[in-house]
Amino acid sequence: MSDATAAQGGRRARLRSDAGWRAVVAAFAFNGCLFGAWAARVPTFKERFDLDAGTLGLLLLVLAGGAIASFPFAGSLSERWGSDRLTVCCAWLYGPSLVFLALSPSVVLLGVSLFIFGALHGAMDVAMNGWAARVEASLQRSAMSVFHAMFSMGAGLGAASGFAALKLGLGPLAHFIIVAALGGAAAFMFLTRARVPVGRAGKGDRSLPLVTLPSGGLLLVGLIAFSVAIGEGAMADWSAVFLHTIISATEAQAALGYAVFSVAMVLTRLCGGALVELFGPVATTRLSGATAFAGLMTVIVTQSLWVALAGFALVGVGYAVVMPLVFSRAAADLYVRPGPAIASVATLSYGGMLLGPPVVGFIAEVTNLRISFAALALLCLLAVLLAGQLRIRAKA
Repeated sequence: MSDATAAQGGRRARLRSDAGWRAVVAAFAFNGCLFGAWAARVPTFKERFDLDAGTLGLLLLVLAGGAIASFPFAGSLSERWGSDRLTVCCAWLYGPSLVFLALSPSVVLLGVSLFIFGALHGAMDVAMNGWAARVEASLQRSAMSVFHAMFSMGAGLGAASGFAALKLGLGPLAHFIIVAALGGAAAFMFLTRARVPVGRAGKGDRSLPLVTLPSGGLLLVGLIAFSVAIGEGAMADWSAVFLHTIISATEAQAALGYAVFSVAMVLTRLCGGALVELFGPVATTRLSGATAFAGLMTVIVTQSLWVALAGFALVGVGYAVVMPLVFSRAAADLYVRPGPAIASVATLSYGGMLLGPPVVGFIAEVTNLRISFAALALLCLLAVLLAGQLRIRAKA
């Protein structure tokens, strides 16, 4: 073994033994797991309340509204309390909010529960990303891609739990209680042990607006983020519905759609760095967009469950590495400071993620789900066309 290989192995061992690193990994995985469990049971709620595509889309918009509403509050509380404390606080409430979805006796109360669930999901997302940035600074090395891979892995496990619950004949209430209890117990073993040297929370820059929109060249970069994020958000809530209603899969089989998508995404994210080093950011983005397009078209044209699942896997591979490349490009912008540049692009990426599910629902209400997925495929081509915007140019 060479000295360089030994040193690299030692750095990885130190990283994994860091309490803050492990806590943030646990937070991302827990956040994804609960969201994946909800996504897997969307068809169950659709049938329980006899929801048409438009009503389901409206409910998903309520969930998105809860997340959007939480963003400015989560940012402010992160400054006052510290992002690590807010992450733990949100995690305590996030599990019960999942259970409340199953306890909702009417569509109206389901909407209220979805708003709360979305708000806690969004607030925890903001907080744990802030904590992740602080851990990166403390460790003096990049770790964000691994954290986001853990969200995808957690989402896949949550979706897989839906498949297992349906096979065992468990209703949403029992399923959600088990996921929240077991997932929470595993996560809090690490969350409560972390003591990250982040210092006192600052007051923040009050001159910056709560929502920053990209302009100039960053607008095109933001459009790449939007085109991928809107599809990623749609996969969470509509992959199972598509398989159940279009492919005629059982509820248990339909739950595999998001699980396959998430597993493919996390595996690709874990090796995404090697792909970028081999092909460069522009070629990688073009290849990724083409792969996602091929996957969506496969899902649209087939009537085979297994071919459709292969299509969802291709979509996960295609979406996986584009977002990290978008944020890397934003941070290296020649004309805008890294902080505002990343914040402006994040606005479109979060917007796409949250708008994806309701947009698919509304298009499906007017046409059908195949047309909705075709629209997502066209957005993949937009990412291919704009990929040149992700070329990072050296500063003078």
